[in-house]
Amino acid sequence: MREGGPFLGQEGRAHAERDLLGRERDLVVGPLGGDDEGDLVFARARERPVVGRRHMLDDVDRIDVGFLRKLGQCHAVSTLLPLEGCARIQRPRDATADPNTDRATMTQVARPPERPHCVDYIAGLITDFVSLAGDRKFGDDEAIVGGFGRFRGESICVFGHEKGSSTDSRLKHNFGMARPEGYRKAERLMEMADRFGIPVLSLVDTAGAYPGIGAEERGQAEAIARSTNASLELGVPNVAVIIGEGGSGGAIAIATANRVLMLEHAIYSVISPEGAASILWRDTSKAQEAATGMKITAEDIKAFGIIDQIVAEPAGGAHRDPGAAIASTGEAIASALEELAGLDRETVRRQRREKFLAMGRDFGL
Repeated sequence: MREGGPFLGQEGRAHAERDLLGRERDLVVGPLGGDDEGDLVFARARERPVVGRRHMLDDVDRIDVGFLRKLGQCHAVSTLLPLEGCARIQRPRDATADPNTDRATMTQVARPPERPHCVDYIAGLITDFVSLAGDRKFGDDEAIVGGFGRFRGESICVFGHEKGSSTDSRLKHNFGMARPEGYRKAERLMEMADRFGIPVLSLVDTAGAYPGIGAEERGQAEAIARSTNASLELGVPNVAVIIGEGGSGGAIAIATANRVLMLEHAIYSVISPEGAASILWRDTSKAQEAATGMKITAEDIKAFGIIDQIVAEPAGGAHRDPGAAIASTGEAIASALEELAGLDRETVRRQRREKFLAMGRDFGL
């Protein structure tokens, strides 16, 4: 390693210190060449920056992106908001890139409260929206919000997980972790949409279904199964969009759709990396290793054929430009619905069924 910190050298480090980014809370990410080709650099405001996987860059709080590019030492760098380790890793697509760090970081990119949530997508894409509440059996669960409205002039049923964006709203919506009444509300909405021939749109953003005692007593597993079955039995087209986290059965319950879309920096997995690490190694610090093994990023999931399309996010992530993220998602939804328009009920069901039965066949599962 060169004196004065990895990769940059004494002169480069001094130059970087003179050219710190003017933005107070920026974060810079990118793979650098040098002693450890393909390593990643994390320069984090208000924290001690980390270069590579374990090396430190001493006192540099921010690195000038333009300066690194001029040096020719950086293959790809992007500036991002400092969301507690969140970063969009732009890495060269070659064998020197480190996908392990990529997947672990993507887990955090999917979670920041600044990302647009379900209510933001509804407000940005749906007009004349009328919210419906309750499952007609026990009560209402605000972890799932939904109702009917118009998408580009056409009637649509829309519902999804809402995490909340402030302390009060997170508590109100139970951090997007739905109870049985939430999934029964989704089932009720789907049945109404099917009865009146209205397409269904679901927005997925949950760490998983709520695991509390009360939820289990009221039949959490049964409610998830019935919601999944209701999705499969729909005679109208349904489109699901994973806008943040897609966690376990809590996500699948409303994501069993003709078309499953996924935002570029969203994640989709049977369990969170932290939960998997806790079960496998009883050590949550191994979440990065778990994330790597589970292959939870949009690119991984698309390669497995579990989703149909990756929706591009603005540079730096959906939280950098929520309006643009919502607009691009709207275009993808419109395209998916257009593909399904005009199909009869049996064809819609058959295509959906075949889609899910085909998953894993190419991998011998």
